[in-house]
Amino acid sequence: MARASAACRRDERNKMTDHHLPASVETCAWGYFDAARAPVLTVASGDRVTIDSVSGPPEALPGEGFHVPPELHDIHARSERPVYGHILTGPVAVEGARPGTVLEVVIEDVRLRQDWGYNSMRPLAGTLPYDVPEARMVTIPLDRAAMTGRMPWGLDLPLRPFFGVMGVAPPAAWGLIPSIQPRRHGGNIDNKELVAGSTLYLPVWEEGGLFSCGDGHGAQGDGEVCVTAIETALTGTFRLTVRDDMSLAFPQAETPTHWITMGMDPDLDTCAEMALRDMIALIEAKAGLSWADAYMLCSLAGDLRVTQTVNGCKGIHMMLEKTLLR
Repeated sequence: MARASAACRRDERNKMTDHHLPASVETCAWGYFDAARAPVLTVASGDRVTIDSVSGPPEALPGEGFHVPPELHDIHARSERPVYGHILTGPVAVEGARPGTVLEVVIEDVRLRQDWGYNSMRPLAGTLPYDVPEARMVTIPLDRAAMTGRMPWGLDLPLRPFFGVMGVAPPAAWGLIPSIQPRRHGGNIDNKELVAGSTLYLPVWEEGGLFSCGDGHGAQGDGEVCVTAIETALTGTFRLTVRDDMSLAFPQAETPTHWITMGMDPDLDTCAEMALRDMIALIEAKAGLSWADAYMLCSLAGDLRVTQTVNGCKGIHMMLEKTLLR
C-alpha cells in the first residue's frame, strides 16, 4: 500500500481516482531503479497521479533568497545513496500491469516547484569530456510567471519543463541499476519533447510496472551536451493506464502532432538504427504500408534527432508527423 499522501479523490464522471505522491525520504530512491523496491503507492489502471519531485545533491543548493523544498534537505540528510544518480519519486504500482503489457503515461501537466535551477559541468564528462578545465555549478533563477530562466550573461531563456527521467522497474535480473543510463525500461530518457500534452509508452517488465520519475528540467537542448539541463524540482500530473493491446520492446511516445520512436545504446549509429526500425514498424501497423514504403516515408519525412549524448547509453529519437499516416 501507499506510503504517500492520503489526499485522493474519486472522479465519478471519468471513473478515475486522483492521487498525490509527495517527495520524501520514504517515497524517493536516490540514484537507482530496482525491481525489488516496494511500491510507495498502488493505483488502478486509468487513475491520475500528481507526483512531486526534487533535484540535486547538496552542492547544487543555491544561496540565500531562493525557495528550497524542505524535503530536499531531509533526503540529503537521511536517504541512502547506493549509486550516483537522480532522486526519483516512486515507484507507483499500477494494478493489472504485468510483463508483456505496456504502461501508457499521459503527461497531463508539468509545473515548477521552486524559483531556481542549476547547471553543472565537470572534467571527463559530457560531450566534450576533455575540454572542461574544472568543475562548474551555476544557479539559474527561474521566473515562474514569465516562464523564463535568467542566464548568467542576462539572457531570459524560455522554459519548457519536462521530466528527464520517467521509467518503470527494469527486469529483476538486472538488480539495482543507476538511474543515469536510459534503457528498455525508460529511465533517463532526456527527451525534451515529453512536455505536458505528450504521452510516453513504456514496456512493462515486472508486476505492477513500478513507475518512477525525477530529474526535472526547466529547459534543455537536444543533446544535453554539457551533462545537465536546467535541473530543477517539478510537479507532474500523470494518467497511468495499462495497455494490453500493445507490445513494445523499447519506449515510444507521441505528442499532439508527432509519433516518436527511440533508440538507446552507447553507439549513436545503433541508436539511429533502433529508432528507425521501430518507426518503420509503427508505420506498417498504423498505415498498412509495406516495409519498403514505410522505409521510404521515413527517408522523405521522418526526422532523426539526437536526444542526448551524455548518459553512457546515448539516445536518438525519430519523429514523424501524424497527419502523414491518416
